[in-house]
Amino acid sequence: MPKHFHRAIEDLMKRLVALSARVEDHVQLALDALQDRNIDTCARVIMNDVEIDREEVLLEEECLKILALHQPVARDLRFVIATLKINNDLERIGDLAVDIAEHAQRIIANPTVIAKFDFRDMYSRVKNMLRCSLDALVNMDMALARQVLQADDEVDEMNRRICDDVLNEMKVQAQHAHLLIQYVYISRRLERMADQATNIAEDIIYMMSGDIVRHGKSLGKYQG
Repeated sequence: MPKHFHRAIEDLMKRLVALSARVEDHVQLALDALQDRNIDTCARVIMNDVEIDREEVLLEEECLKILALHQPVARDLRFVIATLKINNDLERIGDLAVDIAEHAQRIIANPTVIAKFDFRDMYSRVKNMLRCSLDALVNMDMALARQVLQADDEVDEMNRRICDDVLNEMKVQAQHAHLLIQYVYISRRLERMADQATNIAEDIIYMMSGDIVRHGKSLGKYQG
């Protein structure tokens, strides 16, 4: 492939990593808003999502341009396809951060609910999964991508524990059940982020090996 094709691929990688960093900051801001009970920070998260959406569209356009102009094959083709999918996963994580901010707004607006659940450990695991996925992409490390798949079960268990804690609190504050349920929604959004990070790891495995991995098992090789 000519030099300008390789430059296009390198630029694509840089933009993908930059989008990942922005999404990570976006999620952290949403969790900070919840933990600090800061309504203004919630509004910032919702407003900033426009930039993530815009970058997702631009990155997709670059992928389509590379496919049209260079018609890559084999591993190069898999890289562009994986980038398209990872780009979508990152945008979805950004949307989930907005969901968390909106649920946080409802909680903050009702200070009579005294329960406070700590999501920092759960988010730390999710953030580590996302970082490992992108590190696996940058370093072409398939073993690291497979570690991400294994970590998803831990986040699922954390989600179950938090949901149980919230349900127990509802028994004490039954009159505030409609607000306490917001914490369940937040926990589930974090669990979905872990699922998106898992999707990214699966796409990296596909890109590097041609092995299509879904639902915890290999579905065979891509013939291309």
